Amino acid sequence: MNNMNKIEVLHTLKQLGIRPNKNLGQNFLIDKNTVSKIILESKIKNEQSILEIGPGLGALTEDLVKYSNQIYAYEIDSGLFFYLSNKFSNYENLKLYNEDILKAKIPSHDIIISNIPYSITGPIFEKVFYNPHPPRGALVIENSIAERLFIRNNYKSFSRITVTFNAFMIPVRKFKISRFNFFPTPKIELSLVIVEPRKAIDELLLSDDGRSFFLKFVAGIMPYKNKNMANAINYFLKKDKNFNYSRQHIENFLHENQIKNDKLARFSVDEIIELSKKFFAFLNK
Repeated sequence: MNNMNKIEVLHTLKQLGIRPNKNLGQNFLIDKNTVSKIILESKIKNEQSILEIGPGLGALTEDLVKYSNQIYAYEIDSGLFFYLSNKFSNYENLKLYNEDILKAKIPSHDIIISNIPYSITGPIFEKVFYNPHPPRGALVIENSIAERLFIRNNYKSFSRITVTFNAFMIPVRKFKISRFNFFPTPKIELSLVIVEPRKAIDELLLSDDGRSFFLKFVAGIMPYKNKNMANAINYFLKKDKNFNYSRQHIENFLHENQIKNDKLARFSVDEIIELSKKFFAFLNK
């Protein structure tokens, strides 16, 4: 049955002998209006290929197969995978995978449309978006994370994910989604976010080494966003035994590259990207 409600979801799960697994982030969509909202905001074109992560019982998949010539759906739960395989056996435009999305080699795709497992949002972002050719996205995620994607010069919301995500993507729109539209009801507030790839991704992020350094560097300095940049970099270097630079070395580097030694939280995303690029070159001289 299309767009299952709570009673139908409970009945189907009972028939399958499946209990929602919190560790797998299994919160099943039970509201057809939410499905319609996701589809509408996705602006799918027929020729575009779609990635869906965690289709569950296929509430969203049922509509996706109507709008695209090619859908790749990854379901880690074997019971749900076999259920979906039977349910969509007549659809040649749907390719199902019984794999962990974080370990899978994902086919090229144009847009990701998913109610993703909320506990692995960061790793999914890195897997799907942090590369030279990221797709568009329409994702239901935790609202507190959605808030941090949008840059509003707000110290509290400026975080590691703000910098890394905006280095590759542009958050376009955000809509609150009721958590009661899912079963089991998650304890967190949710949002639908629409995101697009940046038109130009910095050259540092186009190479594996540069991208790896950038993600490590941002993760290392952002816990110290209330410190000035020299201190933040100093703390980052102290945690890596491969580097042996004094605070004076860092201050000289900033001065020579005309980078202000201001509080980290006052830097823009693009300034942090540029700093990362220059510091990467400095460490590899």
